Amino acid sequence: MNKIIYPLLCVLLSSFSMAQVTQTVKGKVSDKVTGIGLPGAIVQLKSSSHTLHAVSDNNGFYKLQGVPVGRQSFVYLFTGYKPVPVSDVIVTSGKEVVLNIDMEESTVSIDEVEIKASSDTDVVSTMQVSNMKAFSIEETERYAGSRQDPARMAQNFAGIQGTNDSRNDIVIRGNSPAGLLWRLDDIDIPNPTHFAVAGSAGGPQSIINNKYLANSEFYTGAFPANYGNALGGVFDLKMRNGNNEKHERTFQLGILGTELALEGPLSKKSGASYLITYRYSTLALFGSVNFKLGTSAIPNYQDIGIRLNFPTKKAGVFSFSGIGGLSDINIILSDIHERPKELYGDQNRDQYFRTNMGVAILSHVYALNSKTVMKTSVAFSMQDISSRHYLVLRNDNFVPNDTLPQILNYAFLEKKSTLAWYVKTKLNSRNSIKAGFFVNRSDVSFYDKTRINSLFDTVAQAILDKPFKVREDANTSFYLIQPYITYVHKFNEKLSLNAGLSSQILTLNNKYTIEPRASLRYQIKAKQAVSLAYGLHSQMQSTYLYYAIPDTLVKEGQRVPNVNREQDLKDLDFSKSQHVVLGYDFLVGKYFKFKTELYYQYIWNVPVYKVPSGVSALNRGATFTRFYPIYSMENTGTGENYGIELTIEKLFHKHYYFMWNGSLFESKYVGSNGIKANTDFNGNYIMNFLAGLEYTVGKAKKNTISFGTKFTYGGGKRYSPANIAASNQVMDVVPQDDKINTLQFAPYNRLDFRISYKINGKRAGIEIALDLINVMSTKNVLALSYAPDPANINADPLVKNYQLGFLPLFYVKVDF
Repeated sequence: MNKIIYPLLCVLLSSFSMAQVTQTVKGKVSDKVTGIGLPGAIVQLKSSSHTLHAVSDNNGFYKLQGVPVGRQSFVYLFTGYKPVPVSDVIVTSGKEVVLNIDMEESTVSIDEVEIKASSDTDVVSTMQVSNMKAFSIEETERYAGSRQDPARMAQNFAGIQGTNDSRNDIVIRGNSPAGLLWRLDDIDIPNPTHFAVAGSAGGPQSIINNKYLANSEFYTGAFPANYGNALGGVFDLKMRNGNNEKHERTFQLGILGTELALEGPLSKKSGASYLITYRYSTLALFGSVNFKLGTSAIPNYQDIGIRLNFPTKKAGVFSFSGIGGLSDINIILSDIHERPKELYGDQNRDQYFRTNMGVAILSHVYALNSKTVMKTSVAFSMQDISSRHYLVLRNDNFVPNDTLPQILNYAFLEKKSTLAWYVKTKLNSRNSIKAGFFVNRSDVSFYDKTRINSLFDTVAQAILDKPFKVREDANTSFYLIQPYITYVHKFNEKLSLNAGLSSQILTLNNKYTIEPRASLRYQIKAKQAVSLAYGLHSQMQSTYLYYAIPDTLVKEGQRVPNVNREQDLKDLDFSKSQHVVLGYDFLVGKYFKFKTELYYQYIWNVPVYKVPSGVSALNRGATFTRFYPIYSMENTGTGENYGIELTIEKLFHKHYYFMWNGSLFESKYVGSNGIKANTDFNGNYIMNFLAGLEYTVGKAKKNTISFGTKFTYGGGKRYSPANIAASNQVMDVVPQDDKINTLQFAPYNRLDFRISYKINGKRAGIEIALDLINVMSTKNVLALSYAPDPANINADPLVKNYQLGFLPLFYVKVDF
């Protein structure tokens, strides 16, 4: 152990020096369409005190040495291409900075560029396309309350609801979070969260580690044709390559995880590199040494990320990307023998929950010529979820019975093999085409059985004598095939069109879709732009739902008990939506941005019961429970989302930044009962305010201290009056069917605060950060749950569950 600690201490102690500390900034300058490197591009540091520039080599790579630590700005110039300003780049001493820049070819002739021309180029962020938010990994650390989680960071954007402290679900414009598509390095992946539940796209802790991510993109609707099988939005993540010239290490200790990241060259001659990250639950580490945490339900999780990159001289670039996570938690409530101050849902059972998830991607990128690139990927992913529940029966004094009858057992395994291919070519400066396909083979093994018990079942042996009801039993495979084509045409420097066609073919039931997409963007003036986007989108149902076994079959309008446990839902079609978005961007000043979007989304083909009911698949995907249908279902449900979003942002300049955004929206659905009702996600409004200050400190002004805050205020969660008699029969909340989501909890509000101190030494960089979540300890209602009192079973069994109180989170990170 000393062999590890002593060198680390030496590095840290030698970091404290009065000399000026600098770092290397490097990367690749590429054509935006093809990704092929641009030789001879000019890279210049924009600084009043330093004049540095570099020129990219024959493959587009550049290196800018001697860049002072701190926030810096750069400009990229290349003859015939639009200048690319990049601002707000944090340069630290512990790691080299890699900036890979895509440049867009101009449709008009541009004169030869001189270095001095860059002094007239404003270093501000460029306006983004409609419905897409490009984000840097630094944003996952800058914003208070983001917890270094890309999903929680996305909740800061306009139109995204972040009103559930316990989960990182991304609710986009009133859509279910299950309508989100996760993509990693051009491959669709399963829900990348620990403790994930089938049919969801979020959870309490992300598997994604921001230390291996490159700049990525987040779409909020009407997305291009190369994305499919999603109704709400797309989170398109990219893994970065490791440093191909220098070995670098990062160690981080924090409440949410203990982490180690390693990267460096595999071959300096070829430019091959590696990047490996590993994270383990810090709470589980504390628990393993019997450190008292105040609970026996310790979340045990670990995850890994791997990126290997192998460029060749003539055969293209080969790469491997992989992520994976293991997690389990045991919630043992039978050990509790004293009545808690507040009763909560699921206090009547012991739960053993385990989830595993993994993705492996092997890719090859090959340039056919100077304007055409082809990419082929082979991928394998899996998600394994299992759980066991045991009923805890208690007497009037809250003492549990010694016998714990099992009431739930399920094991879900879904494996997917993917072949992805595309070719993209730039015909000229005005026209480009991208065409490709995904072929996905899914192999599933689903099993679920449960015992249905009522409030009045109080004898353990009587419950054990009840037979299990099998709700799922499937071992099968099917294909989802997704061809697409996109075409980009620039009419001139101001007006551009992105059009495309996407399709999906599902062999499980031979359903298919054809989906046109199109968007227009018009640059009114240099600092103003308007955009219009349209998309027809479709999404298959959660895989497990196709194989679910309803209790009652509905045939020709007649209800028939499903005594033979038939699978009756395989013929469910894709759910579909049409999404229209009108956007306006205005760069008010050099550092102020204004953006607004107006949208409408109509959804149809939504699964609902074949009998009159308010149940709809649009309300699923944001809890820790799975939806199992009681009756046969059909694609006759509808829904609609519409609203307006506004963002005002002051970019970082003169030590501070801020961003305010607000959304007003409606989210409605119609079930088989014909009643137009609020969806579970219709909060009606959401507002975020984020701000931060940063100052350099110390005699050499090489260290920084920063402060950040975030305030969120949004409409409370929707809920329904409960049918108490029906709830008692199944020991769960059963809503009154004709009054679903007619009630609403008090508005959600939360104030977060963050402080960070960065030390830039010669050989290492240290960051100490503290996040204070819910500083005011606001009691926000999470849900209404079923929690009867064993001492008085005739009392109201419904209780309000509250979200997280005050939560301090810290981490210490060392780059060396």
